[in-house]
Amino acid sequence: MHYAEYKTILSPKNGVNLYRGCTHGCIYCDSRSACYQMKHDFEDVQVKRRASQILEAELRRKRKPCMIATGAMYDPYIPLENKFELTRQSLALILKYKFGVALQTKSAGVLRDLALLKAIHAQTKAVVQMTLTTYDEDLCRILEPHVSTTADRFEALLALKQAGIPSVVWLCPLLPFINDTEENLLGILGYCRDAQVKGVLCFGFGLTLREGNREYFYQKLDQFFPGLKQRYMRQFGNSYSCLSPKHEALMQIFHQRCAEWGLMHRQEEIFSYLNSFPVREEQSSLWEGL
Repeated sequence: MHYAEYKTILSPKNGVNLYRGCTHGCIYCDSRSACYQMKHDFEDVQVKRRASQILEAELRRKRKPCMIATGAMYDPYIPLENKFELTRQSLALILKYKFGVALQTKSAGVLRDLALLKAIHAQTKAVVQMTLTTYDEDLCRILEPHVSTTADRFEALLALKQAGIPSVVWLCPLLPFINDTEENLLGILGYCRDAQVKGVLCFGFGLTLREGNREYFYQKLDQFFPGLKQRYMRQFGNSYSCLSPKHEALMQIFHQRCAEWGLMHRQEEIFSYLNSFPVREEQSSLWEGL
C-alpha cells in the first residue's frame, strides 16, 4: 500500500472512494481498466490521506442531506480497512451529519459495522449492496479468490435482514461459458429470495472487457480454464461487451423469478430506490423554513 494526498473525497454525484485499488483478486474486475488512469499496480492499494477530515468538511458544507454512495470503484472492506478504518470513520460521519448511505461490497466484513448501519437506518436510510456472481463455492474461490465466498455473503445478507437493514444484490458479471448457467442463476436468486433483498440488479448475462482488465482476465483463463481464452477471442474479438449466448433465455428466467418472488428487478426502479433520500416530517418543516 501507499499514501496519496487528495483535496476532495466526495464526488459531484455524492460518491465516496476511500481507497484506489483492491486485493480481492476477482479475475474479471473492470476497475483494472486503463481508462481509469491508475498510476500504480492495482494490488498496491492507494490510501487517501486525511480522508475522514476531508469528507467531514465536505459533508458540513452541503445544504441538504442526501444518500452517500461508496464502493463503486473499490471495496470498502478490503483487508487494509481493518488497519485504517476509513469506511468505519466515514459511516460515523454520515451518521453524525444525518446523511444516508448506499454501500456496495462483496465482503461479509460489512457486518463489523452493523451497529453503525443500524443507527444510520434508524435516523435516515442505509442500504447494503452485495455482489453475488457464483453459486458454486469452489468456482467462487477461483473467480473471487481473496474475499468472502458467496455462502458467506449470503449469511451476511441474512444478518442484515435480521437487523432490519435493507439490501440489494448486484448479479454481475456472469461469465460466458463459466457461470452463465440456469443452475447458477437460480441458486443466487434463491439466496436473494431467502434473504428478502429489496431487489436484484442485472445488466445482462456477460461481462465487459477493455484494455487493462482484458489482459488480466485472459491470463487467469489460461491459468484456470485452459483453451477458454481462445474461445473468447473467437466469439468476442476485441468487443467491449461480451454477452453470453444464453443471455436472452437467462434474462427471461431472471425477470420471471424476480417477479414471482417479489424482488425488484428493473434497473430504473432499483436505482431510484437507492438514490432516494427519505424526508422525515420534521426535516420537511426545517427545510421549508430556509
